[in-house]
This record gives sequence, C-alpha cells and structure tokens, in this order.
Amino acid sequence: MALSVAVLLGCGMPLSGWAQGDPPAANAPLKVGSKRFTESYILGEILTQSAASAGPARHLAGLGNTAIVFAALRAGSIDLYPDYTGTVAAELLKLPATATLAQINAALAPLGLGAAVPFGFQNTYAIAVRGEGGKGGGSAQAAAAPDNLRTLSDLARAPGLRLGLSHEFLGRADGWPTLASRYGLPQQPVGLDHGIAYEALVAGQVDAIDIYSTDAKIRAYRLRVLDDDRQVFPRYDAIVLYRLDVPQRHPAAWRAIAELEGRIDGERMIAMNAQAELDGASFAAVARRFLAGERGAEEKSAQMSGEISEGNAADKRAGLLGALLGPDTWRLTRQHLALVAGAVGAAVVVGVPLGVVAARRRRLGQVVLAIAGMLQTIPSLALLAGLIPLLGRIGLWPAMVALFLYALLPIVRNTCTGLQQVPAGLSDAGRALGLTARQRLRHVELPLALPVILAGIKTAVVISVGTATVAAFVGAGGYGERIATGLALNDDTLLLAGAIPSALLALLAQGLFEAAERWVLFRGQRAARNDQK
Repeated sequence: MALSVAVLLGCGMPLSGWAQGDPPAANAPLKVGSKRFTESYILGEILTQSAASAGPARHLAGLGNTAIVFAALRAGSIDLYPDYTGTVAAELLKLPATATLAQINAALAPLGLGAAVPFGFQNTYAIAVRGEGGKGGGSAQAAAAPDNLRTLSDLARAPGLRLGLSHEFLGRADGWPTLASRYGLPQQPVGLDHGIAYEALVAGQVDAIDIYSTDAKIRAYRLRVLDDDRQVFPRYDAIVLYRLDVPQRHPAAWRAIAELEGRIDGERMIAMNAQAELDGASFAAVARRFLAGERGAEEKSAQMSGEISEGNAADKRAGLLGALLGPDTWRLTRQHLALVAGAVGAAVVVGVPLGVVAARRRRLGQVVLAIAGMLQTIPSLALLAGLIPLLGRIGLWPAMVALFLYALLPIVRNTCTGLQQVPAGLSDAGRALGLTARQRLRHVELPLALPVILAGIKTAVVISVGTATVAAFVGAGGYGERIATGLALNDDTLLLAGAIPSALLALLAQGLFEAAERWVLFRGQRAARNDQK
C-alpha cells in the first residue's frame, strides 16, 4: 500500500487526520462518534461541543448502524458515542432488555467500556400508522388507517397491511423478531431507510413504519402511534457509551460532558430534532443553540400545529448550487480523490502482476479470478463493517482496503485477457531475438496489452468513485458525507450535492482514460508506420 500512502500525502491528506485507530498522543482530540440518524447526529454534536469547551474534540458523524459504531468504540477508533440502554442491553450485550444501568456497566467493564451520563429522556421504538388530517411534504396524504387500529395487538388482526421497517430494526434482537413473535404478526415487512420512511407512509406506499418516540415528524405528520399493549419494547434511556480510560485521558472534557446529565427531556429532544428535520438547521447549529440556552426556537417547534408548510424546509436550506459549492466541497473532493487514487493505485500494483500470473498459468489464473470475483460480490457495507474489527480502526484504512479489493477484479481480468490476446508469433519473434521471458513481457507483451489493461483500470476507477461514497459511513469522508446526511434528513438537496459531483468525477475519469487509450493506440499505429518505412 505504499503507493496509497504517497497518493494521500500528495493530495494533502495527513495520515494523522484519518488514522483513528492510532495510539492517542498527549494533545489528541476526544473522538466522539454518532450513528446515522438525526438524533444521534445532534447528540454527537452536543457531546463534541461540550468537550471542545475544555479541550480539542472531534465529531466522527454518521458512522453507520449500532454494530459499526460499537466496533469502532471497542477498537479505540472513537472514545464515546450516544446510545440507549435498551439497545446496549439487548442488542450489544445480550442481556434482558430491562437490564439496569448497573447491570449494563458490569457487563461492559470486561470490555474496557462503560455507560454513564443519562441525558434525561428515553427514545423507545414504536410502530406508527397514518392518522387523520396530516399532510405530507408536497403531496396529499393517503387515507388514514382504520379507526380500530390502535394497538399492536390490533396490527396482528390486519394481515394485509404493508409494513416498511428500517433495516436495523428488522435485524435487531429487540426489534422485529421479538415483536413478531410476541404479537404473532403475520405481515412480511420490507426494508426501508429511516430517513425516507415517513414520506413513504404519508404517500401511502406503506401502511406502517417503525419510529423513534422522539421523532419530530410524528407530530408534524399527525401520525397515530400504536400502543405497545404487551409492553414488548423496553426503556431506551439515552446515555453515553465510553471507553473507561476517557476520564483519565480527557478529565476536563469528561467533566464538561458529565454536566449534560439530566439536561435534555423528551420535549426538548423532539424540538431539537424538529429544528434539523423540519426547519433545516444544521446539526452543529442545533447543538450550539442548546448549549447556549437558546430555547425560543425549540419551544416554538415543540408547539407546532403538526403540519409542515410546503417548501418551508427548502426555503431555509441552501439551494443546490450553494450546497455544491459549499465550504466543505474542496475537503470532500480531496478525500474522495485520495480514496480512489490510493486504492486503484495499490490495485494496479497488485492486480497487474496477478493478471500476468493468471495469463501464464491458466489453472492458477482461474483460482485468482474466482477469488477476485467473489470479493466483488460482498456488499460494501458488510465488507466495511467486517474490516473495522479486523484492522482495529475506522476511517481511511477500512475504506481503502475495501476499495482496493473491489478494484482488483477488472484490473486482473483485463491484464490476463490482454496478454492472452497477444499474437503468439510476436512472442516467438522476441524469443528468436534472444529476449528472456521477462524482457518479452516488458518490451513486447505488456505494450501490446496496454489498451486492454487501461480499459480495466478505467473500469476500476469508475467503480471506485461510486463505491467510495459508502466510505463515509465509517468516517472516511468524501462525497458520501453529504449523501449520509441527506439520507438521515431526507434532504434531496444534500443527496444531490453528494451524488452529482461523484457522478461528474466518474465521467471525468472515464473521459481521461478514454483519451489515454486513444493516445496509446495512436502512438502504436505511428510506431508501426515508422517501422514500415
């Protein structure tokens, strides 16, 4: 990976800024993580800004689901993050969902972790359906759910309802499996990202969704929350999950964080979520207002009538052009370029020799191509999640390794194909001239196979530009940061602000490589004409 390091340095990306798993230096910032939904972003910002009042602190926002963030905490890639007691107990520690904070801490201690600083509110799971009189952003609301649908037991008697549930909820031990078992629910739910679930429900594309009880859109869309009449869902008190050495390494920052205990009630959290999701405020701005004690906007949002004015969020958010040319554009571009160039550069260094081996030794080549093809089939998020505990860190290196593995197949395959297409007579001519096998490869075979090899590298680059957006979910930056935030807020502007430059970068890379291929072909034809003369 030496070429990757060189590319990163050349793009101005200091390795210290990305190597989150390195041992902490004396002045290392406190690293705060967060999951990929609005409330976690806001709590992460509140924790970061509180800690920053006492020393350096950094927010690694939107790292993904519970498993990814917890793996980052255990690996030391982050120092703490906000979570919930029910999640920690049932999902992470396999304790009863009703476990107390003391029981949770007893189970966390052998892992070098602890749970503390209860914020003062709980955010439990619930199931919601359409209520009466709500409005959807820009479209008429579908018919309300039947009036007799009030509890989760009632849901069991309505097998025809379409459920759209978040992917994490579908897989959690305290989520859909337990809910379906306890209530005997016959529905077959579909996976739906939490960021777009409310709009899908209001538009009538699904009939019920899983929600967090502090979501601002419950009130905004006038949804009906079904009563958990069998009390399946435990309490999900918001807490801070942290490494036990944090109070010693960052004593002043930890004292500042400890002062947050009990300061956020449920209504206040709903109001802060509303500022971000409905009013278009940034997560950092919402946290600053809270810490500064500016409650006016929060109280106004908390007392809202329950309807969203059409275009309100769009008016308050910057337009697409402003987002595309925002102050973070150059930073995200450098990170994206560094990820792609480093990963593809390393893949070229490894993939071309593997392609040569595959061309020379057919049986071994089949094995190499099969392994490279298998790597291509692994879902990107699954691969990233698996690399975090393997590498012991988040950020640059898991993303770089994942992109490197995805880039191998087209480079290995095209190198092998290009060499196999070299006419045997030309290779025999080189042998007749006394060239060794290595000399024939260097001076005859590789130059003739170069257009096909370049086509493979071009494919690898285009694939990597698109796949690199997923790297933001493990803190590696790039245009995926905008896409992740846009998904969390269901903000089309942010989604486009991340997708458009990524697409343009892919088109630019394809154009450059096609120009390079034409130049190689032109040079080869010109050399052939000169030889004929």
